[in-house]
Amino acid sequence: MNTTKTYAGIPEEYGNLSTSKIVIIPVPYDGTSTWQKGADKGPQAFLDASENMELYDIETDSEVYKEGVFLAEAVTENASPEAMVEAVHQETKKYINRNKFVTVFGGEHSVSIGAIRAFNECFNNLSVLHIDAHADLRKEYGGSTCNHACAVYEANQTTNLVQVGIRSMDISEKRTMNSDKVFFAHDMAINEYWMDDVVDQLTDNVFITFDLDALDPSIMPSTGTPEPGGLLYYETLEFLKKVFEEKNVVGFDMVELCPNENEKSSDFLAAKLYYKMLSYKFAKNDDTYDNGDDEIENPFSKLSKFKNDDDDF
Repeated sequence: MNTTKTYAGIPEEYGNLSTSKIVIIPVPYDGTSTWQKGADKGPQAFLDASENMELYDIETDSEVYKEGVFLAEAVTENASPEAMVEAVHQETKKYINRNKFVTVFGGEHSVSIGAIRAFNECFNNLSVLHIDAHADLRKEYGGSTCNHACAVYEANQTTNLVQVGIRSMDISEKRTMNSDKVFFAHDMAINEYWMDDVVDQLTDNVFITFDLDALDPSIMPSTGTPEPGGLLYYETLEFLKKVFEEKNVVGFDMVELCPNENEKSSDFLAAKLYYKMLSYKFAKNDDTYDNGDDEIENPFSKLSKFKNDDDDF
């Protein structure tokens, strides 16, 4: 799938695996979506838009691509939803174990099942921050547990799942949902402290799964299942910045871009949002601190980051 040599067209010196801190894994998969098809074209649309993006971030006064961003080969396994999930799981885990900051760009939301599984195996006491319009808590749908409607069911069983922006769900999902850790869009609209409340529910290590239909369709129309009443751009940035500042975000994915040839702004928003999240992660290096002389490694920065060496990786 990758017709782009490097992410965002960055110089090859910043796109080498050996020196890059960041990895992006494209997963052009759309095998279980039930309404508008096209999420399999999302990764390439995202990469194309990224090539036309300014690489200096004004807010953080940084050029995060200089940390190194390696564009991995796309995961193209599509024999079955289960095979795709396992392929994403293994590919994600491979790069985590190389001590990379791993990101995944889908594809439909079922790709997140494999990514979350890998992060949960590698990081202690993981929270999954699920930003989405839909609850995605069905145990099985369409004959598979690896359906897009089941994207965070496993995470709800095995991690600390916190859901934000939810405004569409089936009544059956109420039985599975942990209501104390779900922030519905209609409640967020009248709660000025919702961002703080969400952060309070997160453990130190956080994986973010960001379904682009969490955003309002007025700014993100190109998704498979747009829902009215979503997040707007600057409140989204304010929230993400808070999470990155107060927690150890260990990785993230972005899913459900369903590109429209006649509407390119959604592709560009996805590109900017992805780059902004990287900028928040790396704008200040939490692995060092200034002791008044030379920067030295911060011994507390990686506390409880990885699971014990004798854990099953």
